[in-house]
Amino acid sequence: MTSSFVPTNDINPTVGGLPIVRGSNPTIAPFNTGLNGVNQPVNFLFVDVLWWSLGILALVVLAIRLIELAWAKLRLVSAMSVDGEQQTYWKLTQWSWMPGIKKNLLYAPLWKKRHNRGFQLSSAINMGTLPSRFHALILGAYLASNLAYMLVLNWGNKNRFELSAELRGRSGTLALVNMVPLIIFAGRNNPLIGWLQVSFDTYNLLHRWMGRVVVFETVIHFGAWAYVQIADGGWNSVKHKVIYDVFITSGTVGSLALVILLVLSFSPVRHAFYETFLNTHILLALITFIGTLIHCASATIPGGLPQVPWIVAILVLWMLERTARMLRLFYCNWSSRGYSEAIVEPMPCEACRVTIHLPRHIDVQPGQHAYLRFAGVCPWESHPFSIAWSEHRHEAILPTDEKDKNKLAKPIGTTLSFVISAQTGFTRQLYDKACKAGTRAVTMRAAVEGPYAGHHTLDSYGHCVLFAGASGITHQISFLKHLIDGFNAGTVATRRITLVWIVRDYDALEWARPFMDQILRMPGRRDILRIKVFVTRPKSASQIQSSSSTTVHIFPGRPNIPMLLSKEVMEQMGAMVVTVCGPGGLADDVRDAVRKEQDERQVIDFIEESFTW
Repeated sequence: MTSSFVPTNDINPTVGGLPIVRGSNPTIAPFNTGLNGVNQPVNFLFVDVLWWSLGILALVVLAIRLIELAWAKLRLVSAMSVDGEQQTYWKLTQWSWMPGIKKNLLYAPLWKKRHNRGFQLSSAINMGTLPSRFHALILGAYLASNLAYMLVLNWGNKNRFELSAELRGRSGTLALVNMVPLIIFAGRNNPLIGWLQVSFDTYNLLHRWMGRVVVFETVIHFGAWAYVQIADGGWNSVKHKVIYDVFITSGTVGSLALVILLVLSFSPVRHAFYETFLNTHILLALITFIGTLIHCASATIPGGLPQVPWIVAILVLWMLERTARMLRLFYCNWSSRGYSEAIVEPMPCEACRVTIHLPRHIDVQPGQHAYLRFAGVCPWESHPFSIAWSEHRHEAILPTDEKDKNKLAKPIGTTLSFVISAQTGFTRQLYDKACKAGTRAVTMRAAVEGPYAGHHTLDSYGHCVLFAGASGITHQISFLKHLIDGFNAGTVATRRITLVWIVRDYDALEWARPFMDQILRMPGRRDILRIKVFVTRPKSASQIQSSSSTTVHIFPGRPNIPMLLSKEVMEQMGAMVVTVCGPGGLADDVRDAVRKEQDERQVIDFIEESFTW
């Protein structure tokens, strides 16, 4: 046994100065195949530790969510029948440490105030965003634990080839077990979104970092094998096994697919060629799964490697999620009454208003979004958009007896409305297609997948402050309608709503005009709703005119968000929630303002709706 390895060339390799007899050296040959040198008991110990860590984290989040839901329900029941001035108990926090937790951990960015505003090196190069402080702690613990598991090796072993085999087994095991949560977190139909009330955006962040860890561990796994194989038979033996050995070939293909996937997922590449990235991402992921399955199943060990059930479970989860998408797509868009059709209207300021008539009755909750695809515009692509408005269509039924009086209308379909701002790729193509028809609306086949999310409820808050930037108004409109209806019916605690909408051009107000007209005609809206519109680049002073002297105000320039929020806090009714949907810079400004207000003892919660990619 030797402690040094000094290769001279592929023809006459040596170990410790002695020539190697290819394929027969007991110091090397056993450790480039099978489970020789692999410490399986410790490998599976760390698998259990990893699973228990994720499971305990999920249980802690679930417990917190259940407490929050119970507290919100209690707040709703006790506050929905009293005036805002009488909700003082819920206005003040019951735990003095909670504002500090919100300010310094839950709502805190990683550094200063930047979180969702991307690092834009140029108009074509986007380096992505920073995680929040809480997310960074979770990711840091996850990354550190995986690194620690990989480094717990028998470093006292002087046979570095046996040590390399131990590293090969550890890294391969960790890479495969990490693929399970990696696939779960990637799915739109991830059940944990509803169970834990954690947004898909957060799971997407975890998915990206887990993917990087899987690639890193896979490269270590391949490298550890190649190191021993080169010592045993030289580079030619590596080439021969990669080409002719099914076990090694499949593993190499899976590893190469993962590396390519990582390169294409770098933020500048992903943002510059997002549609291409999505399609290649799916294909490369499938190649990885199939290659890994063959790799594990074709091992010389009877029944294959012990990890075979894991990769089978990964494939099943992946196929189930894809099947769920297809079933949702089919259910929403096809029925005996026909299929979905979209009316696309070109709007000022490079946007489209899309109205889709579904042939089925679909229940839509405030704050939900759906994935859209159009037959005439990249039908293989689907992208998420907030549902601005929903209405149900009914079929009149003439009553035949006294019992049918309550059955005068039968739901036969749902109409969904969206506002889609033209950026690049899919949204730009849709806008260009709508513009070709001039001022006329374009009718085309479309499909809706969803609705998704909608797990945030504002019903128990006495005071709601909603910030929207540009097309982010679509997310907030659905809450306006729901809360005003609830106020009239006495089913919500809300007694004051302030909507702040920031647009670049006055003409952009046309995007939401049909929806806002209906909201402004709703009974009771004058009692609780205040709207502040800020036009950052008005073309003339005549555009800055309020349509209602009491509830709707239009201002030039950008809003002073800290001052606006401070005024709302001074007039707070009951518990307050501040939500934001819009560009990353706006979201960061609102988050910073909310954090500054946490110094008071008042309850001020923060919800951010974002689609980071």
